[in-house]
Amino acid sequence: MTVPPPPLSVTTYDRATQYRTDEDWLAAAWERSRVVAITERSTAPTAAAADGSSHLVLRAPGEIPADAPRRFLGLVDDVPYFAVTLPLDAAAEAAGEAAGEQWLSLRDFGAHADELESGLIVSAIALEQWHQRHGHCPRCGAVTVEAQSGWIRVCTEDDSVHFPRTDPAVIMLVHDGGDRALLGRGPQWGEGRFSTLAGFVEPGESLEGAVAREVFEEVGVKVADVRYLASQPWPFPASLMLGFVARLDGDPAITLDPVEMADAGWFTRDEISQAADWTDEEYMPEPDRRLRAIPPHFSISRYLIDKWLAHEV
Repeated sequence: MTVPPPPLSVTTYDRATQYRTDEDWLAAAWERSRVVAITERSTAPTAAAADGSSHLVLRAPGEIPADAPRRFLGLVDDVPYFAVTLPLDAAAEAAGEAAGEQWLSLRDFGAHADELESGLIVSAIALEQWHQRHGHCPRCGAVTVEAQSGWIRVCTEDDSVHFPRTDPAVIMLVHDGGDRALLGRGPQWGEGRFSTLAGFVEPGESLEGAVAREVFEEVGVKVADVRYLASQPWPFPASLMLGFVARLDGDPAITLDPVEMADAGWFTRDEISQAADWTDEEYMPEPDRRLRAIPPHFSISRYLIDKWLAHEV
């Protein structure tokens, strides 16, 4: 069985960047658009399907306050899609008026979202997170304002233009060349929940160098044969997760970074496959099992693990 690409990495709509500066076109497009509404806390309206899963609810333009900034996301079959950010009180009011809706975070409903929902909400959240953090010019400190339908900010003092930022982060499945893979958990993870290792790329560093450095810093293990597999946007607040596989090079003994890592270990395919089943069944076994859960399919970490379990890397 071929493992499908990471859920948030599939491009499902035309970003149609040529229209971002065309105010007349944008105004006309808004009137026939579908709207992704989110809050400052990156929650969005969802509704439950028959199987109990939650899916994104899109709004009509008439349901959106007139003063909400409109950020053009793109086109699907000539239908324009925009994102808007609503104040929390307005979102609460809308939720009260719409029976059966819940405002959930991407983490809460992302596992059930289809490719279009995922693509739209990731872009909407990433833009909102960037706007929240860049209200002032990094050059002179003056206020910046949105332009080009939300895709740039312009300084009101020196007219400098600022673009959305994306922070590259590496995430890697490390294996021993045989039947074991290295998984760890940070202090924020509960007992029994393990994942692949990850970390941000530093200035002047290659992606492969970041993989080797992060693994050594976090668990004291050296790696070789570092290979890129796939990427996934992760807008919390602005990461692009770059997925790699790497092979143990030398001593497998683990030395934990006590700040970054609470636990780490080498686990067999059988152990990881069992934990995958428990995760998918939303079942947590007895605490005598060291490895009881891994990330859900929603994450690129799970994609890397599944590729290794399927002997595809």
